Amino acid sequence: MKFNDVTRGMGLEEHGIINANLIYWTPPTSVLYEQIIKRGEGLVSHLGAIAVKTGHYTGRAANEKFIVDEPTSRENVAWGKVNRPFDPERFDGLYNRMLAYMHGKDLFVQDCFAGASREHRLPIRVITERAWHSLFARNMFVSATPEELENHRPGFTVIDMPSFHAIPALDGTNSETFIIVNFARRLIIIGGTSYAGEIKKSIFTILNYLLPIEKRILSMHCSANVGPNGDTTVFFGLSGTGKTTLSADPNRSLVGDDEHGWDDNGIFNFEGGCYAKIINLSREAEPEIYETTRKFGTILENVAIDTRSRKIDLNDDSFTENTRASYPLTHIPNIVPTGCAGHPTNIIMLTCDAYGVLPPIARLSKEQAMYHFLSGYTARVAGTEAGVKEPSATFSTCFGGPFMALQPTVYGELLKEKIDRHNVTCWLVNTGWSGGPYGVGSRMRIAYSRALVNAALDGNLATGPFVKDPVFGLDIPTACPGVPAEVLNPRNTWSDKADYDEAAAKLVGMFRENFVKYAAHVTPEVATVL
Repeated sequence: MKFNDVTRGMGLEEHGIINANLIYWTPPTSVLYEQIIKRGEGLVSHLGAIAVKTGHYTGRAANEKFIVDEPTSRENVAWGKVNRPFDPERFDGLYNRMLAYMHGKDLFVQDCFAGASREHRLPIRVITERAWHSLFARNMFVSATPEELENHRPGFTVIDMPSFHAIPALDGTNSETFIIVNFARRLIIIGGTSYAGEIKKSIFTILNYLLPIEKRILSMHCSANVGPNGDTTVFFGLSGTGKTTLSADPNRSLVGDDEHGWDDNGIFNFEGGCYAKIINLSREAEPEIYETTRKFGTILENVAIDTRSRKIDLNDDSFTENTRASYPLTHIPNIVPTGCAGHPTNIIMLTCDAYGVLPPIARLSKEQAMYHFLSGYTARVAGTEAGVKEPSATFSTCFGGPFMALQPTVYGELLKEKIDRHNVTCWLVNTGWSGGPYGVGSRMRIAYSRALVNAALDGNLATGPFVKDPVFGLDIPTACPGVPAEVLNPRNTWSDKADYDEAAAKLVGMFRENFVKYAAHVTPEVATVL
């Protein structure tokens, strides 16, 4: 039987799912709250957000993700450490056992869309065994209207069963946990992990594959906002670099906080919600995001909660550094309701520099922008991946390497083409360390990063003087309102200049070593940026 049946489209039997018990079909938030409480999946916190725990996995299980190696996608996928091949027959065997596991189970279904653009959106279906995962999907993706639900046919389906585990010796997985994408069957299966971010990032992987190939649309791991004059800004960056924080600006309208496409009309959000890191979140520094933690419909992942008063402690990292809030975009007061905006005027590339040698902001040439986009230098921040306990330097292609299914230069060429066509100004912003590396220096103040970004977007930085950094070749501004002048040049913040020079030279060497794999696919001007 179906509860709250509002769709007459494709049924679960077409996925091979039969003999399920209750099916909660695209239920509203209130119904999901009731089921979360009834099933003991979470607690209602003070002022209404729902608090849940994800268990063993409090971040992505990066080593457990696979793509089925089948003929329709084999030649397009960039196979390697990120995109690991999976045998089609073993996929079928694992999936058949998963179907058997669902016999007699209550299931939750969300029919929705990935993509705010009506022209390019992908209809998706998310099937889960947990009510709170269904609420997560409802928050994170674009809702379908009742009329759209009548004929909703998913272009891709996610089946998420955290309590179902693989058998590595039988299935060819690395552990009992798995996230497997099958492009031929338009299907993603997830098991052995309750971390809801796997649902979101699996759909992002799909869009990163489909849109560049089928429609020449650049898919981007970025946030975006729009200024009062209609100017659009894109913020590239991995989790923990400040995409959500810096794009949630009370003076600018938020398009989205994490994933976007760039087509011939401008940019559009892939999602209908936000998934913000909230450890040490404060009302003073991030008022818009802070308020979402106190609203009905928000999911608080792994946030400490007093079981008597039901008050939460956003500073408590006893479960994980990667505490998260999932909430619909409408929880933010100043948004672009359509999820679409014009072509960017500025692009901000965010990095969390664990070495503390990059400037807090620098203007990039087109060649430098291409170089830093392909390099994707940052630090993996504690908690965003299983096993990462402290920041460590890494290079993540296109600032989203774990989710990029195609060759990196596919995305790089699309970005270059669009920067050229729309005359976009590009900036590199370091939200990482200053005055020394991690453990010696200190993390860049949010207030400084905000002031620098605001000055870049309103044109103040562009009209002021710049100096050329002799190590990285970057143009560094010499002054910015609200930021001490000595902070702008990273070498000035180190007490031992020789230590800075050594650390900077080491990072340059790392950049060059990493870029070797791209050198033959870019122009000489890009290849020799560093």
